Amino acid sequence: MRRHVDGDPDAFAEIYRRHRDRMWAVAVGVCGDRELAAEAVQDGFVSAFRRAEGYRGDAAVTTWLHRIIVNACIDLTRRVRPTSELTDEVVRLAPPTPDATGLVDTRLAVHEALHALPEGQRLALVLVDMHAVPVAEAAEILDIAPGTVKSRCSRGREAIGRALGEAGFGTTGTSQRSDTSDTREHDDPNGGGHD
Repeated sequence: MRRHVDGDPDAFAEIYRRHRDRMWAVAVGVCGDRELAAEAVQDGFVSAFRRAEGYRGDAAVTTWLHRIIVNACIDLTRRVRPTSELTDEVVRLAPPTPDATGLVDTRLAVHEALHALPEGQRLALVLVDMHAVPVAEAAEILDIAPGTVKSRCSRGREAIGRALGEAGFGTTGTSQRSDTSDTREHDDPNGGGHD
């Protein structure tokens, strides 16, 4: 990043090469639509290129890029109502299923349940559960307290579990996870605690 800011013409290409796949996966999870995700990644990297001088180095480049990409996804999804496409990433939130037809049905149900969540819960689950971003880093990316990330994940998992139960898929185990749950915070309309 320093080399890019100092004028090295090849430095940002290296940043893009190192981070594009992860940013793409996060964008697909947040947007729920591959075309929209591609646009968000493009917008995000263009924004990162232009705003590189503002990078202070107090967070990892990955964290900084995550924040930019997530914000690009939010901006796009608020402007456009995408026709959501089933993505492989949602399988991480799905319960095990014995056959391929069941797997497709389960993925569809999880995808629908994930994208029915309030934005705050969806973003927290995409980062923490689908992409294994540590809670502290997710808090930095989303610019909220770690306890709020935990709370949003916990409520999001419970909501997905309920939605899958209502759809006849039984429990997913998502509501039993306690590693990131935080019961001290109460519901708000955005799926979070105290921002």
